[in-house]
Amino acid sequence: MSIRRLPSHLVNRIAAGEVVERPASALKELVENAIDSGASRISIVLAAGGVERIEVADDGCGMTPPEIALALERHATSKLPDEDIDRVATLGFRGEALPSIASVARLTIESRPRGSEGWARTVDNGVLERDGPAALPPGTRVVAEALFAQVPARRKFLRSARSEYAACLDVVRRLAMARPDIAFSLEHDGRRTLSVAAADSRPARVAALTDRALADNSVAIDLERDGHVLGGVAGLPTFHRGVADHQYLFVNGRPVRDRLLIGAIRGAYAEMMPRDRHAVVALFLDVPPSEVDVNVHPAKTEVRFRDPALVRGMIVSGLRRALDAAGHRVAHTAPADIMALWQQEHQSPRPPGEDVGGAALFGGPFDPHAPTPTPPSMGEGLRLNDQRPTFFAAPPAARGVPDWTPPPATTDFPLGVARGQVAKTYIVAEAEDGLVLVDQHAAHERLVLERMRAALAGGRVASQALLIPEVVELDEPACDRLEARVAELADFGLELERFGARAMLVRATPALLGSGDPRGLVTDLADELAAYDEALSLRERLDAIAGTMACHGSVRAGRVLSPAEMNALLREMEVTPHSGQCNHGRPTWVKLDLKSVAKLFGRT
Repeated sequence: MSIRRLPSHLVNRIAAGEVVERPASALKELVENAIDSGASRISIVLAAGGVERIEVADDGCGMTPPEIALALERHATSKLPDEDIDRVATLGFRGEALPSIASVARLTIESRPRGSEGWARTVDNGVLERDGPAALPPGTRVVAEALFAQVPARRKFLRSARSEYAACLDVVRRLAMARPDIAFSLEHDGRRTLSVAAADSRPARVAALTDRALADNSVAIDLERDGHVLGGVAGLPTFHRGVADHQYLFVNGRPVRDRLLIGAIRGAYAEMMPRDRHAVVALFLDVPPSEVDVNVHPAKTEVRFRDPALVRGMIVSGLRRALDAAGHRVAHTAPADIMALWQQEHQSPRPPGEDVGGAALFGGPFDPHAPTPTPPSMGEGLRLNDQRPTFFAAPPAARGVPDWTPPPATTDFPLGVARGQVAKTYIVAEAEDGLVLVDQHAAHERLVLERMRAALAGGRVASQALLIPEVVELDEPACDRLEARVAELADFGLELERFGARAMLVRATPALLGSGDPRGLVTDLADELAAYDEALSLRERLDAIAGTMACHGSVRAGRVLSPAEMNALLREMEVTPHSGQCNHGRPTWVKLDLKSVAKLFGRT
C-alpha cells in the first residue's frame, strides 16, 4: 500500500481521540481558553454530564471574525508569541482543541471584542454550518452539543451522565483552584452546583472548593529554593481520605497529575498515615518556564522537570517542615462513632432509705491496708443477703499500682500525667483539658525510630554484639538482597554476614533495640527490601529500615509498665517529632476532652 496524506477531517478525528477523551476533556480545553483570554468571570452550563451540551461563557478579550475562523484550524494559536515553546506561560497552546472538538460535535463560537460587533461561527462534526453576526456582551461563548453523536464507537464507551458530570466538576474545581482571581460558576441540568467569587488568596479558594473542615485541619506551605516556589495547604495526617482524588497539584498555575509529585506527597506522609489512606493537599509549584516541559502530553496533564530531585526534595521537606511546626495538632481526637460506643450502665431501682455508700457495700469504711477478704468456702454456703458483691462478681479488669512519689501537676504537660494502664496495652493519662489514651507499643515505636535517626545523623547507631551469633535461614534471593545492603544495615547497628547460599549470620543488633528478635527483624527487612527496594531512593530505604527495626525494638502490648515508666514515655512523646503517629501511620494517642466526658454522664 502506497503512502498517502490523510484528509483533514480524519486528522481532526485522530487528534480528537488524543485531546477529547470525554466531556471533561473538552470542558478543560474550553475553560483553559477562557482563562487565557484574560477573563475575570467564567460561567459553565452542562447538560447530561456534558454529553449533550457544554457551554462556557467568559468576559475576556474576545475574537474578531477572522480570528474565530483561524481558531478552528489545526495548529493555530495566539498563545505562542514566538517559537520558543520551552517558555510557555499559557494553558492552551497546541492549537488542536477547538478543531478536534468541532470534528466530533456541533461547535458554536460566539465572540465579541470590546468596541466591536459580535460574530458567530458554527461547525457541525467538521462541516461549516453558519457564519454570521451575533448579539452578545463583550467576551466569548462556546457551545459544544451532542458530543460523539456521529461517532458511536466512541460514544458507547462514555460512562453514565452522573459519572461524566463528576469528572467535569473535578476539572472545574481544579481550574478554579488554580486561579483564585477569577470567579467561577457551574450549572448542571438547570441546577447551580458550584459558585465561587474571586478570592484574594489561594488558601481561601482552596477552602471554598474543598471540605470545610480542611481549614481547621491543615497547615500552610511556604518554601522557596533556587527559583522554585512551593505554596499551598496540606491536611494534617489525621485528616485523610480513602482515595487520592483530594490531592490537587499545580505547576505554574496548570493542574497536573504528575507521578513525581504524587510520589513525593506519599513519601512525605509515609510514616504518619496508614498506607491505604491518602493525604488531602493542594500544592502550587511555581518554577521558571525553562525548568519544566509542559508539552509532553497532548492533554497537558503531565510535565517533566529539568531537576526532578530538587522538586521532590522541596515537596517532601516543605510538607514535613510544616507538619513538624504543627506539633501535637497532628494527633487524633476521639471520633464521633467511637464516642457513640460508650454506654451508661443500667442501674436498677434501690429500696428507699438503702445506704449506697461504701459502708453498705463493703460492711464498713474502706481501708487500703486491710487484707483482701477471702470468699466463703464451698461448705459454708452462700447467703442471699451478702453485701459483698466482690464475692460474686468477676475480678476487676485493671489493677492499681502503688506509687509513693507525688504525681506531677497535669497543667505542666500537654499529654498529662499517667493514672493507670488498661489491658496491659493502653496508658490512661489525665491532662488539664481531658483524658488521654496512649497506645504504648505504637508510641514507643515512634520514639525508637527518632532515636535511631538522631544516632544515624551523628554518624552511626551503636551496636550490641550477640554472645552467640544467630543464624537466619532465608531463600537465596532474600539473602542476596540483604548482602547487597550489608554496609547500610551496619550503619544502623545491625551486622550481618553471608552464611552459605540460604542463610545470614547476625553478629550484632542495634543497642537501642536490646536483645529483641533478630530472626524476625532480618526476615522483615528481607521482605521489605523485596517489595520496595527498587522503587525507593537511598534515604527512603534507610528510613524504611529504621522503621522496621524500631517496630521490633519497641515496648510490646501486654507488658505491665510502672507509673514512672508511663510518665517517662509521655514526657518523651511531648518532645519527639511526629509522636502522634507510629511508623506505620496509626495514631499513638487520642484525647477525650472534658466536655465529651461530661456528655457521656449526662452532665450537659
